[in-house]
Amino acid sequence: MRTSSIKRDTKETNINLKLDLDGCGDYEMCTGNRIFDHLLSQLSKHSLIDITISATGDDIHHLVEDVAICMGRALCEALGDKRGITRMADASVPMDEALAFVAVDLSGRGYSVLDMQFNDNDMFGFPTDLVRHFLETLAIESKMNLHARIIYGTNDHHKAEATFKALGRALGAATRIDPRISDELPSTKGQL
Repeated sequence: MRTSSIKRDTKETNINLKLDLDGCGDYEMCTGNRIFDHLLSQLSKHSLIDITISATGDDIHHLVEDVAICMGRALCEALGDKRGITRMADASVPMDEALAFVAVDLSGRGYSVLDMQFNDNDMFGFPTDLVRHFLETLAIESKMNLHARIIYGTNDHHKAEATFKALGRALGAATRIDPRISDELPSTKGQL
């Protein structure tokens, strides 16, 4: 079973997160922030990874950061030794006037390169800078290379949503088992 449950209790947040890499995109998000719930739901739906999150926090920054920490750790745990996974994938996703691109490599090395221009609006209590912070933290904690670029767009909501959908598509493809190599590690080094 490629599943994981992560709990994180700090003086700033309380997070309970469950995921199933072999799900069908079922999700239940309760973070107290409708935009964050919406973006996380897009990630789940378009990756076909089942994700359940119950989270509270003293402010939106700590909440987003700690959810990303938990999601990254859950991805690592659920992937196990990564035998048979596709490992690398990318996706481009349009949303109206916006176009976002995301590439991932589940390499065991946490690194992010982000080229995302926002108009710095608040998006109903979700500052656009938190998109960047979520992706950086997720990359570090999941030990993956994550490259994201908003190619163009004018509406910050559309740019953020296209990015989370592209992340979902890329993660869904990268975590899938390739039956041709189901017992092998996807690396010439013999380990990840």
